Amino acid sequence: MTVNIHPTAIVDPKAQLGANVEIGPYSIVGPNVVIGDDCWVGPHVVIEGYTTIGDRNKFYQFSSIGAHPQDKKYAGEPTKLVIGDDNTVREFCTFNTGTSQDGGLTKVGNHNWIMAYVHVAHDCVIGDRTIFANNAQLAGHVHVGDWAILGGFTVVHQFVHIGAHSMTGMGTILFQDVPAYVMVTGNPSAAHGINSEGLKRRGFTSEEVMAIKRAYKTIYRNGNTLAQAKDEIAQLSMTTPVLELLMSSLNDSTRGIVR
Repeated sequence: MTVNIHPTAIVDPKAQLGANVEIGPYSIVGPNVVIGDDCWVGPHVVIEGYTTIGDRNKFYQFSSIGAHPQDKKYAGEPTKLVIGDDNTVREFCTFNTGTSQDGGLTKVGNHNWIMAYVHVAHDCVIGDRTIFANNAQLAGHVHVGDWAILGGFTVVHQFVHIGAHSMTGMGTILFQDVPAYVMVTGNPSAAHGINSEGLKRRGFTSEEVMAIKRAYKTIYRNGNTLAQAKDEIAQLSMTTPVLELLMSSLNDSTRGIVR
């Protein structure tokens, strides 16, 4: 096993480092940290707390990973941060551990692209293959589905759920949930169609994209109440499986959806 630790880095002897891990100059790794194989930690990165990191992740300079949650109720409990595989975390990002009010876990999935100055607060759950542009900010307890894209300076209120394959424009302020596939932007945020180009790039067929567009119109263009729209989409999803993800995001919403 080869581990390359720069002479100026401080790595606690109790930390667990996998094969081919590189720790850059002046970085700090705490005693309860586990880092998987082939990870690269750049200069001036702090990884602390009860943090478990998978394989092939990259952390760029001045990021703070696994610090205590920014929650005044937090009283030092041993809460956790778990990060999956193949993530890129760019400069000045902050990921906090969870709180005992919500299972004590902040979780980041696999293959995510996290740009500079992104904040992931306590108890957030992020799926796979998301993109967070510069300065996207998540308050506590936010859930982000697979393949979601957050535009630069997107700000997300606590407990908001952002559905899979959705997209936010730059400077979006979210106080309510975003259904799967939907594009939103603005302050206050509003829906502006579906992420059709992203869906095509991910292999969705033309028929599936058209079905999602029809479901979008059912929610946003046909004058239905949300309850009426859900009833119609539930019927459509019985013969169009691609709508099951949209239906699930509507059913899971607790703050209401962006309208």
